[in-house]
Amino acid sequence: MRFEGKSVIVTGAGGGLGAQTALDFAAEGADVVAVDINEAALAELQDRAAGLAGKINPYAGDLSLQEVNEAMIDFAVKQFGKLDVLVNNAGVAGRFEPIGELTNELWDRVLKVNLQAPMFSMRKAVQVMSGQPQGGNIVNIASVCGLRAGLSGVTYTVAKHGLIGMSKNTAYMYLKEGIRCNVVAPGGIKTAIIEDYPDDSPFGKARIQGGAGSDTGFELGEPEDISSMVRYLASDEAKHITGSVFVVDGGFSSY
Repeated sequence: MRFEGKSVIVTGAGGGLGAQTALDFAAEGADVVAVDINEAALAELQDRAAGLAGKINPYAGDLSLQEVNEAMIDFAVKQFGKLDVLVNNAGVAGRFEPIGELTNELWDRVLKVNLQAPMFSMRKAVQVMSGQPQGGNIVNIASVCGLRAGLSGVTYTVAKHGLIGMSKNTAYMYLKEGIRCNVVAPGGIKTAIIEDYPDDSPFGKARIQGGAGSDTGFELGEPEDISSMVRYLASDEAKHITGSVFVVDGGFSSY
């Protein structure tokens, strides 16, 4: 019950990591605003949360839009009078594309959700949290691709590197306002984002799978593995931790 009475936003909560994280926060007593573009998935998530100590509050919207990122924070503050935790989890995958195959459309789509959306939500969140006696907490979900350059396509790699840099800058800038900002960098996790797509780049995929990251001995992690780290960083147990990146990948990036 570490989050009893806490107000928490989790983006990309319609499935995978986001759904698990939202449910786990609710299980520990939080009032969770679960944000996703898929209304049906949010309704199912709300049903799954029945009987938990906290509550799932669905908020449907397209996170590539500035107004949705700002409105979800206004919604949480209106409902609960504060915002304690923001978890930027929503993301879309690239196509293993090298820069020579990059299209403007793919660049825009991936960056809008993976980097621009967290910028919009963090900008609004720090304005709210700075005025709260208790400050606040931001946990961003990046990737090992934000630490190593050859594990994904160019756009996803750029987005996750940028998210880590933005998180570190925010942690430093708002240290005295009582706002902590940390990053969780997952490796391969059993979610839909790692599924194969027919338009994946054969060149890029062969290059990545033929390199050091092709060791098949690594097992995919579970969404719970990431959720537990997120909740630790958002809790008072991690009160002296900010501006840090925590890799949760089963050793995948240790080669």
